[in-house]
Amino acid sequence: METATPAPLDAASARRFAEDWLDAWNRHDLDAVLAHYADGVEFTSPFVVELTGHADGTLHGIEELRSYFARALDAFPELRFTAFRVALGVSSVTLCYRSVRDLQAAETMFFDGDGKVARVLAHYAEA
Repeated sequence: METATPAPLDAASARRFAEDWLDAWNRHDLDAVLAHYADGVEFTSPFVVELTGHADGTLHGIEELRSYFARALDAFPELRFTAFRVALGVSSVTLCYRSVRDLQAAETMFFDGDGKVARVLAHYAEA
């Protein structure tokens, strides 16, 4: 099955995506969070190393992501993200937000032709 080429995003679409994504996380609604991701998603984060032991920090596929996100919600029951910037790319966004442990997070998300997140690179810095 061939997927369509990702369409360029506009600022309004990027903001709507960020608002929906943050709202799903802040409600701790795992299914709503996962609805943003493609089945074949590739997700790379330092927290993957910490929470799963995957040395390369990368997960492959929606089921690995589901397990990881469920574990993250259990590990951080008071999780609440606060956005402070949405940076627009061609078919990607970088969401900058306050994360767990008061870390500053920047997640670059690349979209597929269906408008789902196909690849994520997550970065964190001390506040």
